[in-house]
This record gives sequence, C-alpha cells and structure tokens, in this order.
Amino acid sequence: MHTAPPRTLRAQPFAAHLEIEPSILYFGTPVVLLSTENQDGSFNLAPMSSAWALGHTVVMGLGRDGQTAHNLDSRPDLVISLPAPAQWPAVERLAPLTGQNPVPPTKAEGCRFEPDKFAAAGLTGEPSVLVRPPRVAECPIQLEARAERVRADVSGDFVIVEALVRKVHADPRIVVPGTDHIDPAAWSPLVYNFRHYFGLGPELGHSYRTQTPHNLEESPAGDAWAPVTAVNGSTSRKGSAASR
Repeated sequence: MHTAPPRTLRAQPFAAHLEIEPSILYFGTPVVLLSTENQDGSFNLAPMSSAWALGHTVVMGLGRDGQTAHNLDSRPDLVISLPAPAQWPAVERLAPLTGQNPVPPTKAEGCRFEPDKFAAAGLTGEPSVLVRPPRVAECPIQLEARAERVRADVSGDFVIVEALVRKVHADPRIVVPGTDHIDPAAWSPLVYNFRHYFGLGPELGHSYRTQTPHNLEESPAGDAWAPVTAVNGSTSRKGSAASR
C-alpha cells in the first residue's frame, strides 16, 4: 500500500499577520435607522450598525442603556430603515443624540438628549402600515417589524434583538421591474467600517443561488442610488477610491 508523501509547507507570499487589540470590531456592517415608540406615544429614531438578516428575521445588537432597547422591552413594534450611502450625514447627525433623559453615563462624551430626532437629522417620518413607529421616508428600503425576542448578550453591556419583518417597502428605482427583487446594481447599503462610512464598489460577481435577474442591459435606477464612499466628510462615486 502506497501512502502519499507529506506535503511541504511553502513560504507564503503575504506578510505575517500582526496581533492587535482594536477598541471596536465594526469590520464592515450596514447602518440602519430604528424607529421605536416612546412611553408617551412619541417616536425615537436611532442609528445602529450591528444588524444582519436570517431569512425574514433581522438580528440586531443594541446598547443596553439606549432608548431603543428601553422601548422594545415593552413596545416591540419597530421600523428598520436602510439609508443609502449618500445619506451618511443624516446618520452622523443622529449619532451624538439620545432619547434618554438624563443622558446615561454609559453614553459617549458629548452625547446629548434630543426629543425630536427626525427633525434634528433632517429626516421625515412616514406612516407605517402594520406598526405604529414611522418609516424614514428618505430611506430606499424600510422594514416594518416586531421584536419577538429581546435578551442580554454575554457581556451584559448590550441586548440582542430578533425582529420578524412583517412588511417591506422599497423605492421603485431599486426594484427589478415586474419582480419582488432588489436590483443589487441599483442599491448599495451604507456600510460602517471601523467608524467610517462607505458604500459598495462595483459588482464582482454573483452567487449561483441568486434569483435576481442579472442580465439587464440597464439598471432601472440609473445613478439614483449609485454607491458613494464617504470618510470624514469626503465623498466619491463608485469606481474611485475613498479619501482617507
């Protein structure tokens, strides 16, 4: 019986990795805006960058002391609105605001209470169909949802929310005509990458599992939602490098 000779490890063509200890691990996740209902019937709006989807369930990580987590504990309806890359300034206007009064000590220095976050961000509330919190009218994708499970994470500093999406609203310019498919060539999420804002670059390819028509001659959205990269106030259209 013959056995294969042991394989020899060859020198790798890349540099040795560094062992680092980053303060945060936002390694490129989409930004969403969460609309929830306050105890007095008004509405809170908060940006969040730890969200991902499993089928029609969106899993989110929230700060334990934030108004959003407080609201969802007793009023589970919410709207998950996805801004386009060019809308990052509105997201950043929301970043230092909180719906908690007084401001929790766990909030970053400079954070301040703001009762009307829609106005402060320059955004417009739009009535939802199935839930009380409003959608963000300017966002190309809006998901009406209900938080089915809210629990603490292992550190105790955050809560993990599992929300079931009940209705999806999409700007017609990013939908493949005559289908229920978002055109990925027409839509780019706003991505939060180590506390900097980016959009997606040009398409590299597609999965064998895709059901989205990908041989369209022209995107129905034109340049309406063309990916934009933005870092520290600088922007560039897709195909060009982001300012650093």
